[in-house]
Amino acid sequence: MSREAGKSRSPSASEVWKALAEIPDPEIPVVSLVDLGVVRDVEVDGERVRVEFTPTFLGCPAQEVMRDRMADAVRALGAQPEIDVVLDDSWSTDRITPEGRRKLQESGFAPPHPRAAAGPTLVQLESHAFRCPYCGSADTRLENLFGPTPCRSIRYCTSCRQPFEQFKTI
Repeated sequence: MSREAGKSRSPSASEVWKALAEIPDPEIPVVSLVDLGVVRDVEVDGERVRVEFTPTFLGCPAQEVMRDRMADAVRALGAQPEIDVVLDDSWSTDRITPEGRRKLQESGFAPPHPRAAAGPTLVQLESHAFRCPYCGSADTRLENLFGPTPCRSIRYCTSCRQPFEQFKTI
């Protein structure tokens, strides 16, 4: 029966994933929470929907905003949300989807490289291995290790003279 007839139905997991994929990241709205890889799991049990997510950082200031937006999206599907923050496994830039990486680059962010076993070193951050998202040049330099958030640094392209944010590989 339809919802209009007075009976509700449980949303499918794919409907929940689709709704969560519409929620922009509060700090970088060109990518969704799903694209960013913070949504770990969706579990539907009748009208209860459990969403597990791991913020990019333990002290992420946008954590409550993300939780509230996910709960609102689940409620909009007619279900009861249970949003759980999972802190037993840290978020990694490897969780950013290919679509998320494409969206980041198209909007002027240099997406992170895949994470090596030991993680990036300061020498790697200072290298010319990071391409400018505007012109594609590798002739870039680290301007400031600390960008607007802990996961980003500021780089400068000497070819097109544009500053840009580089996602650190975490």
